[in-house]
Amino acid sequence: MITRRKFVNRATAGAAAMAVSPYIMANGKVNLESLGFMSNPSDRTAGGKYRPPFSFGLGGAPLGGTSGLLVTDEEARLTLENAWESGLRYYDTSPWYGLGLSERRFGHLLHRKPREEYVISTKIGRILTAAPKPAKTQWAQPDSFDYKYDYSASATRRSVEDSLQRLGISSIDIVFIHDLSPDNGDMKDNWTQYFDQAAKGAMPELVKMREEGIIKGWGMGVNTLPPILKALEVSDPDVHLAACQYTLMDHEESLEKLFPAIEKSGNSIVVGSPLNNGFLAGADRYNYGPKIPEGFKEKRAKMEKIAKAHGIDLRTAALQFCAAPKQVSSVIPGARKANQPKENVESMKVKIPLDFWAEMKKEGLIAEKAPLLS
Repeated sequence: MITRRKFVNRATAGAAAMAVSPYIMANGKVNLESLGFMSNPSDRTAGGKYRPPFSFGLGGAPLGGTSGLLVTDEEARLTLENAWESGLRYYDTSPWYGLGLSERRFGHLLHRKPREEYVISTKIGRILTAAPKPAKTQWAQPDSFDYKYDYSASATRRSVEDSLQRLGISSIDIVFIHDLSPDNGDMKDNWTQYFDQAAKGAMPELVKMREEGIIKGWGMGVNTLPPILKALEVSDPDVHLAACQYTLMDHEESLEKLFPAIEKSGNSIVVGSPLNNGFLAGADRYNYGPKIPEGFKEKRAKMEKIAKAHGIDLRTAALQFCAAPKQVSSVIPGARKANQPKENVESMKVKIPLDFWAEMKKEGLIAEKAPLLS
């Protein structure tokens, strides 16, 4: 279990280091403690696998216009600048987010920043091709591209090169195999056929790219458990982006199945969409589906009532909850407004009363065995 004290100590140490020297230590190396709000002790797990050196970051789906919610270029610029100024140094994006739009927006911020001062992950699985009109998708005003699925070795290399072009940077740290999952509406029950292609193509190619030093790590970037477990069986991944799978609302399966498999393999988890696409921040939507599951609004209302009684907000509790398991290397909430990155960072500094968590467990709102920041 990670203690809240460690999070705050890292933040304090980072701020002190920046006051003396923004990034560079006496030996000329970058001081990771000074770069982000929270730093992991190492960029390696106990099993020797690469993990993000920063335990809190920024997810990039909202900057692509997810759920049909428009983010203007100016709002995106201000959001990213706020993230950088707030100390966030781990960024996740994808060609799929806005059909290239999210990557371009991150590139506008990062292409002038020293490359050693941040970590970035993106994804493979869809190849974008120019089109007179953008493909019909969930994204609000995406770029003018169509897409096709391709998890072959050659497409994996091409996708990484395409992402580098859109980002305007020299390297990518982590590559996730994206949306190869039964919840993908384009695939549904055929997802295993795409998985077989990835097992023969993308996975060995990413291992090779890691060995060549082109990337530092790779894994699955999905919203369901089975693809991660299958990848652990057939290949040699490092870190996985598990979106919507370990949240205050829904975490039993991850505790029972995902985390034990991750620990056994020496891998780690990046928690994506820790607020269930804004649901735990009060939004009238849940994850990326068309409906909110039955009973979830009532469950949220009970959580909000307990949080209010203890003087905290539910969003803060949700973020800290996701950061507690030792198998989690980073938590990456998204942001679509300029104030949100800083607010998320500030949430990780809040001391949540242990009585709040005790009441949440007593009421059966979170699992009894769920680890907590203390």
